[in-house]
Amino acid sequence: MRTTRTGTKTLALSLLVLSICQQNALQAATVDTATPVTPSANGAARGPAAVDTARLLAADAEPGQWMSTGRTYGEQHYSPLNAIDRGNVATLGLAWYADFNIARGQESTPLVIDGVIYVTTAWSNVLAFDAVTGAPLWSFDSKVPRDWGSRACCDVVNRGAAAWNGKIYVGTIDGRLIALDAATGTPVWSTDTVLTRDLSYSITGAPRVVKGKVIIGNGGAEYGVRGYVSAYDAETGALDWRFFTVPGNPAEGFENDTMRMAAETWKGEWWKLGGGGTAWDGMAYDPELDLLYIGVGNGSPWNQDIRSPGGGDNLFLSSIVALNPDDGSYVWHYQTTPGETWDYTATQPIMVATLPINGAPRKVVMQAPKNGFFYVLDAATGAFISAKPFAALNWATGIDEKGRPIENPVTRFDRTGKAAVVQPGPGGSHNWQPMAYSPQTGLVYLPATDSASIYAYDRNFNPNPLTTNLGIDNAAGAAELGPNAMADFASGSYMVAWNPVTQQASWRIPGPSAGMLATAGGLVFKGDQTGLGAYDAASGAQLWHSTPTHTGVAAAPVTYTVNGEQYVAVVAGRSNGNYYAPDYSRLLVFKQGAAQVLPEPVSYTPPTLNPPQATASIEQVARGAEIYGHNCWICHGDVGSAGGPLRRGLFPELAVSPTLNSQELFDAVVLQGVRSANGMVSFANVVNADGAADLRAYLIERANAALNARRGP
Repeated sequence: MRTTRTGTKTLALSLLVLSICQQNALQAATVDTATPVTPSANGAARGPAAVDTARLLAADAEPGQWMSTGRTYGEQHYSPLNAIDRGNVATLGLAWYADFNIARGQESTPLVIDGVIYVTTAWSNVLAFDAVTGAPLWSFDSKVPRDWGSRACCDVVNRGAAAWNGKIYVGTIDGRLIALDAATGTPVWSTDTVLTRDLSYSITGAPRVVKGKVIIGNGGAEYGVRGYVSAYDAETGALDWRFFTVPGNPAEGFENDTMRMAAETWKGEWWKLGGGGTAWDGMAYDPELDLLYIGVGNGSPWNQDIRSPGGGDNLFLSSIVALNPDDGSYVWHYQTTPGETWDYTATQPIMVATLPINGAPRKVVMQAPKNGFFYVLDAATGAFISAKPFAALNWATGIDEKGRPIENPVTRFDRTGKAAVVQPGPGGSHNWQPMAYSPQTGLVYLPATDSASIYAYDRNFNPNPLTTNLGIDNAAGAAELGPNAMADFASGSYMVAWNPVTQQASWRIPGPSAGMLATAGGLVFKGDQTGLGAYDAASGAQLWHSTPTHTGVAAAPVTYTVNGEQYVAVVAGRSNGNYYAPDYSRLLVFKQGAAQVLPEPVSYTPPTLNPPQATASIEQVARGAEIYGHNCWICHGDVGSAGGPLRRGLFPELAVSPTLNSQELFDAVVLQGVRSANGMVSFANVVNADGAADLRAYLIERANAALNARRGP
């Protein structure tokens, strides 16, 4: 489990994302005060984004700033500000807002530095606003090729930027790392972080800057890549070091002894399928120990028997790894899910804190990864301290005293060859949404989800360069287990206040998963499907909710001060489960006594379910169903129920697609790639003309079944 010191998938027949996902140019921010052209900065004299090591280390001495994605290197998402507290939070109102020009999922945590807000959007764009008035200062379009959207597993989101010495850094969905001049938004340098453009690497996470190095990982495990974390010189963009998270081909030699050690935990020819292990989100840094902590993701493919026949722990999949930030050398690791086979990433947010363990203060690392256990580890050595379930799960019955999970063998579909319902499902008990820790209450505020999924061995698995490669056949598993297989498994999302010392919940309240902010005002802020709410950190009682924002909030809020006044800011824009409904992606800023009003939502007419008559044979429909299950299901889900299990509402409902009325139109999209500019690339190399006809026949049959079900008996 631990070695101490030794030296968000498939036939993107989905991205028919048309004008609803592409609005016109950036709309001017709407404000309730005058809009000057220069920022209202307390420290503007020192220049925009004048962040250095000294300021980041002393972040608590400047509580009014939010200079890095977690505010401090420990990533606690906690603010010492207390002007807004439990007694007056009800007076919060909307001070200003700014609409974005990209209506996709918005997951960015803003930076606020010396009176300027820097925020990223979907498609990896960056915007800067005056933090008091909302006046737009500049915008940057990363010009990501839209066909790259088909190479990103879980939407074209971006979770934030980093700042250093007058520059703002952003990673792009197509794998570039870009430094921008913080004053103008013009590029200073750009570097390609991917090993090869032949592979589907992507970046959705926020960079971190440690000791003058910009640290960034990547995504793409489902697409057959090999994961790594890279450090670049913050001034020049030159590669400083790179740490691979899984070993490569032994015949080509290992990069270091760490990779040689990791290779001993793999079987077969894993490198031919990439291995996975992408570090796409969570990182933290402890300056006292001088350790950089990274979270490592799932295997490629998910099914371990295909990836590593014969088993093995498969290091460093699903692990927290501590590195020396000077050279990227390995220090220690802890693996949360050895030999993972369910997409149980450990890329979720990582937090560093000092807790009273056995009556004495101890520096710890905390994480609540997908697998449903909350982990507390020694920050210096990675030694296991404790782990308990924070959500419903059945893949393991507990964690033994050495820190290794006690697995439920029934859930090992890759070994039994039998389909199984496993909890949690691939979305996890906790995903990318930041959690928060309050030293006032000693509680971690965590968005959690109870979910389950059917896993079954894909006996027809064949690596596909254009889609996700899972080794899972959900349709076959559903047929094997029957329609009621998941009826008894808990489902739903909630916010939980978790005591990391006792490993128990202090309170829980229902609500959708969203990022957290805790403050010294005794508050926890969290979004939901209609806006932003504030809760009593001690009891969970809701004390305030914004007026309706016409869209959901999934991103983490931040709080800051300018000229002594406290503000709360959050990015809004989350899928509401309906691809065709208008989306209102925007930055919202609140303060006490403000009363700005958002425009009324626009009306829309959803498409009509009116498919052509189903005339295909049972055999043709069955062939189309197989193609759909291997290529389309994970994005679109069951036909007649828009959206896939991981990206519900992001893509068109194929039952109402006009392409069903014409094989020629259908082929133009699927085979000829006429909508590549929107991300829907051609799949002619994996689906031939006969297959496209079978696929269309299946969709027509399912659309008619959905229509008949709606009509009733």
